[in-house]
Amino acid sequence: MKEKSHELRCTGCGARIAGTDATSNFRCAQCGELYEVVYPWSSDGANLPNAGALRWLWQERRSSTLPIDQSGVWRFRDLLPILDDPSHAVTLREGNTPLYELPRCGKIAGVDWLLAKHQGMNPTGSFKDTGMTAALSVAAERGFKVVACASTGNTSAAMAAYAARAGLTSIVFIPEGKIAWGKLSQSMDYGALTIQLKSDFDGCVRVLNDLVKRLPIYMLNSVNPYRLEGQKTPALEMVEQMDWQVPEHVIVPGGNLANSSALGKGFEEMKRLGLISRVPKISVVQAHGANPLYRAMQASAGEQLSPVVADTRATAIRIGNPASWRKAVRVIRATGGWVEEVSEQEIAQAKAEIGAEGIGCEPASAVTLAGLKKLTRDGRVGREERVVLLLTGHTLKDPEYTIDFHRGTLFSDQEASSLRKPPVVLEAQTDAVLKALESSIQL
Repeated sequence: MKEKSHELRCTGCGARIAGTDATSNFRCAQCGELYEVVYPWSSDGANLPNAGALRWLWQERRSSTLPIDQSGVWRFRDLLPILDDPSHAVTLREGNTPLYELPRCGKIAGVDWLLAKHQGMNPTGSFKDTGMTAALSVAAERGFKVVACASTGNTSAAMAAYAARAGLTSIVFIPEGKIAWGKLSQSMDYGALTIQLKSDFDGCVRVLNDLVKRLPIYMLNSVNPYRLEGQKTPALEMVEQMDWQVPEHVIVPGGNLANSSALGKGFEEMKRLGLISRVPKISVVQAHGANPLYRAMQASAGEQLSPVVADTRATAIRIGNPASWRKAVRVIRATGGWVEEVSEQEIAQAKAEIGAEGIGCEPASAVTLAGLKKLTRDGRVGREERVVLLLTGHTLKDPEYTIDFHRGTLFSDQEASSLRKPPVVLEAQTDAVLKALESSIQL
């Protein structure tokens, strides 16, 4: 397998171009659809590497002290030869995230074995780091000095951090008043020029698309196909952590919808290379207030998508016009997965249930557990199936959400929950504390 041996293929018309020939907005000049990265072995099976040798090599790299080997993305660089020189990779030791067992959540959801791949344990606290190290490394190697993205929070934090690491200038476009402060503070800390637009995420994307056509700015939103090359690596990590066994089902939050297609690409490439014998079902769960893919699947089986005005407290998936919806539909169909929607109340309860396992996550991640409950309830997921939830963001990304939930102020009609743990205010007297303990816990 030759390094730097790749092309970009349009997911619509199939046209192929060199990576350096892509337009600034990464849309096909012939049909306007998005690109994906393909390699000689992607379709014709030529020059396939030895699967056993790859497994051994990736495991050996874990003991290396080289930064590129300590990265959970670049450790798998044999399957993403997108740089002319791998030493040009910009890395913060991303990836290598934990795979947790969730026995209590599994019991609640109705499955015997439930796992969580926690991408919130990346350097900037979200799955976006795996894609950003790949795409920003390409930008730096190709000589770009300025990078930019539109973001609901996590993308901006990741881009700003990796741009700072590479010495590049970064520009962040965010919807005013519609981003968690925990995420915005990261972009500011990493030195990004942060511009709040009086619009939603989709409005920010429109402005950015216009700018990259006029200025030498490299776009780092998920329309950039190199982002997805990095974001496919959690699929490799997942099965490696499961001793190369494949779960029956992987459930992913649905925002801009690139993540599901990236994971699907990772699983499909592993199967083609003989690393695994089958691919899991991949299902996507959206918030009811930001559910364009769910509506599209209900109305037209995913043939057409109508944008919606997104409204959800799960800010990471507050996207009404997802760019990668066609890619997501293709993966869902190919794997036999589902698309589901969940309410704000269901998200909040699921987030608290995950937290009660000692594993926090941001609200958008919790849609996976909330959606799993619905999938098991009507028989689409069986009790015996091994299910992996993809948790996309760290719990500290949106601490206000957690505080509001436990105080009972998250929604005007917030339902009661036994998982609410509001702080107890007492006089600084031992007897008062003893009385409170006796009424609250068993000693």
